[in-house]
Amino acid sequence: MKYLEKLAQFICRNMTLWVVVFSVVAFFYPEPFKPIGKNISYLLGVIMLGMGLTMSLEDFRLVLTRPKDVFYGVFFRYLIMPLVGFGVAHMLGLPPALAAGMVLLGAAPSGTGSNVMTYIAKGDTALSITVSSINTILAPVLTTYIFAYLAGAMIPIDVNALLMDIVKIVLVPVAAGVALHMLAPALVEKLTKVVPAVSVSCIISIIAAVVALNAAKLATVALVLCVAVAIHNIAGLLLGYYSGRVVGMSKKKSRAITFEIGMENSGLAVALALAHLDPMAALPAAVMTVWEYITGSVLASYWGNKPIEEETVFALEDVAVK
Repeated sequence: MKYLEKLAQFICRNMTLWVVVFSVVAFFYPEPFKPIGKNISYLLGVIMLGMGLTMSLEDFRLVLTRPKDVFYGVFFRYLIMPLVGFGVAHMLGLPPALAAGMVLLGAAPSGTGSNVMTYIAKGDTALSITVSSINTILAPVLTTYIFAYLAGAMIPIDVNALLMDIVKIVLVPVAAGVALHMLAPALVEKLTKVVPAVSVSCIISIIAAVVALNAAKLATVALVLCVAVAIHNIAGLLLGYYSGRVVGMSKKKSRAITFEIGMENSGLAVALALAHLDPMAALPAAVMTVWEYITGSVLASYWGNKPIEEETVFALEDVAVK
């Protein structure tokens, strides 16, 4: 078991490297990776199961004790990023498939890495865990209908099929993981030492499959795609932090909200894009998987080395014109 734990740590520690390596290999030698595309929803289900294993009913306690903070986290998540995705797509004049992929990425719930980044950044980890949990549970309804509303004019969308897929891919595995955590906590404690490595392996497989399926088109859109993803992510981090500050959150809480908004469940966006849209629509989410961990880790490390001083928080009403 110790060997497996060390191997798991090695895999997780070098996630970005593995993503880059397998993406490059998949680009130049796509055929071996293409069959993975048919199993992406199952791979994402494994990732969501792993997320559920790390969750418990205690993670939802803040909904009752700090409902205002949780509400702002969820509200800003589903307000800011879909609109940013929509705006970036129109600003850069992306083709319909890529534009829809940007909107879908923005409408996805918070990414699982947000909790880790918040912890490193010395933010409010409890708030981060609760907000990402609620975001994930609300995803079947909010992701589906926000995406349909913003992207419906770009491409045809089967709303009911999309909703049911999110339920199967997200809610069912997460609920199974939470139930297992409650019924067999000792077993889950052992599993959680290697589960992150399994999730990382699934993420790497998903990205490699997306690159392989789009290898022929990728070279023609690589530059504009990278620009779109970079703007989307940086705007999310900036707006996430300052939206928290404007409504009166402390710096510690705002750091948590920053990652809840700026880091997205790109794996879910990939799976939904491949199932319901043109494979090209999965590219923004695939690129985001790499990009958000780079920017997220840089920002988290910077904040982690920057102590939070005593502060006077400000709220929107404080700056109203008298």
